Amino acid sequence: MVATFKIAVLGAQGVGKSAIVRQFLYNEFSEVCVPTTARRVYLPAVVMNGHVHDLQIMDFPPITAFPPGLIPLCTLQEWADVCCRGLRSVHAYILVYDICCFDSFEYIKTIRQQILETRVIGTSETPIIIVGNKRDLQRGRVIPRWNVSNLVKKTWKCGYIECSAKYNWHILLLFSELLKSVGCARCKHVHTAIRFQGALRRNRCTIM
Repeated sequence: MVATFKIAVLGAQGVGKSAIVRQFLYNEFSEVCVPTTARRVYLPAVVMNGHVHDLQIMDFPPITAFPPGLIPLCTLQEWADVCCRGLRSVHAYILVYDICCFDSFEYIKTIRQQILETRVIGTSETPIIIVGNKRDLQRGRVIPRWNVSNLVKKTWKCGYIECSAKYNWHILLLFSELLKSVGCARCKHVHTAIRFQGALRRNRCTIM
């Protein structure tokens, strides 16, 4: 049976989260920054270690606050704001910041804390991966890599990866680590390689 893994991609404006998704799906990058104003849902499939996995990647516009944690999962506020729909029912979160922008790191710090505070008691822990994008501009880095990595891995207990959406560096690594973090049984104990980066169904994108 093919499992579908739901993934939410969050970050401040201009950090390149949409560029990461498009580089992963279509192997393309645009120098023109187009702000994300609506939730975009992509439904690709990837082949990892000879097995097919369906993904539901949700690229969210910047949000001011994470939907409050009340039972049931879909709160009135979440359903009222179409941009946040489905945000609390995902299997993993990708929180993207720009390594050259301190405010973008503070943004994901706040979002991560809100995710933890609104998690429903008794549910399993949802993996969070922190992604430092624009590694190609590392000369403009505002926080030393070791400091961020140490904070994220040791204190936050989250995964940490730096990448470059522009040059497609570590993009595959990000999504392979993500699938391992959500408990992909066939990806945990063997070397993971995504053999088919582009979506098997490339054009399945829905703007909500």
